[in-house]
Amino acid sequence: MDITGMTAVELGKRIQKRELSAVDAVKAYLAQIDQVEALVHGFVTVDREGAVKRAETVQKKIDDGTLAGPLAGVPAAIKDNLCTKGMLTTCSSRILENFKPTFTAEAVKRLENAGAVVIGKTNMDEFAMGSTTETSYFGVTRNPWDLEHVPGGSSGGSCAAVAAEECPYALGSDTGGSIRQPSSFCGVVGIKPTYGTVSRYGLIAYGSSLDQIGPIAKDVTDCAVILETLAACDRKDSTSMPRENYDFRGALVDDVKGMKIGIPQDYFIEGLDKEVKEHILRAAAVLKEKGAAVEEFDLSLVQYAIPAYYVIASAEASSNLSRFDGVKYGYRTSEYEGLHQMYKKSRSEGFGAEVKRRIMLGSFVLSSGYYDAYYLKALRTKALIKQAFDKAFEKYDVILAPAAPTTAPELGASLNDPLKMYLGDIYTISVNLAGLPGISIPVGTDSKGLPVGMQIIASCFDEAKLFRAAYAYEQTKAYERPRLVKETRKERRER
Repeated sequence: MDITGMTAVELGKRIQKRELSAVDAVKAYLAQIDQVEALVHGFVTVDREGAVKRAETVQKKIDDGTLAGPLAGVPAAIKDNLCTKGMLTTCSSRILENFKPTFTAEAVKRLENAGAVVIGKTNMDEFAMGSTTETSYFGVTRNPWDLEHVPGGSSGGSCAAVAAEECPYALGSDTGGSIRQPSSFCGVVGIKPTYGTVSRYGLIAYGSSLDQIGPIAKDVTDCAVILETLAACDRKDSTSMPRENYDFRGALVDDVKGMKIGIPQDYFIEGLDKEVKEHILRAAAVLKEKGAAVEEFDLSLVQYAIPAYYVIASAEASSNLSRFDGVKYGYRTSEYEGLHQMYKKSRSEGFGAEVKRRIMLGSFVLSSGYYDAYYLKALRTKALIKQAFDKAFEKYDVILAPAAPTTAPELGASLNDPLKMYLGDIYTISVNLAGLPGISIPVGTDSKGLPVGMQIIASCFDEAKLFRAAYAYEQTKAYERPRLVKETRKERRER
């Protein structure tokens, strides 16, 4: 039985039918981790003993009928900026390399209450700052489609782990595209929900007004089921929003007749890879053939999104990361004289280059004399971008766009040019600035064999439209496994 080849929902059904147990599922994924993790490095922590014990407990509850949900007994991986009680939560940073929280993030707790079995924590760009998962203190993660290419970031470990079949699904966080862009690079499905849909309680913050937790999986159905489990209003999170409807599976219908789909002309100008453009327009044509009305329009303000995003995100990061000072928890330098030197040395030694860059940028734009010139202007620009999307959604149900301007770059190509890395977020950050939901789905591969992802964007709390359009397209294209998985499966057969 090909356990690791199943989707999360398929695996959950098999467990409920007693065709296999939760323990069988966990052991199958641990075996896959043993086989490919040295190549991919999708995880920072793998909780082998804890996962097996948890699976045994969950199986007893499945057997007595206590747990009957679609995710009961199904393994899951968690991005390492979501707190897990008693398990390392490092944010892939030296400053938190030994940090074990005393509580569990609400999103993780909701999964556990549904019977999910957490098998480990995934690698990420340090404090979620990066687009390649190369800034991690614990080393780079590699793309399972081609090990010489990046998986994207900052949720690159989660996306690579799902693509490499080290877990059936994972949680990520998205501040400026950190779920959608690596999902595109790794050929998996990832959704960033409307801001406030999933509780951020227990998420170690990067940009508090932009961060949102979401699922990463092999298909749209899995993402819908997982989001139904995650979504809830949480009084522990002041930004959490109550919703009238939490039914996302009801939108999984192969029918887009009558839907109006907009394609922003601004997203298809200079800088977009030719092959990526062709795949996105081809996918749009498929939806048109299935009955949707598709047309181009002018979104405007796209050129202002990147500067506005990096001013706001860096400002919030400089404030959020000020708590890591070597006093209460985390890394503390061994040699210092006086409190201020301890602060400076602990932070200088504990943070990586990219994190320091964004802290300094954030501190600058919040400083006296520059606050009005940069930060307040960025906030006004953010409001204008939201207005532009609101106007577009008066006419269109969803918007189609690339998830990234290129397919996955080679390792080291972006890290040497931070500005180039920042520009790679051009198609995703507006969604976070406007608080909108967005999903990335695979629509093909380029001439190098690397996945191309299409982003679908909807208005606030309109995830149902996202799932409807994404599911309808997905029915025309079978899920494709990356080369690494195909090769390891071949090796197993030969043995």
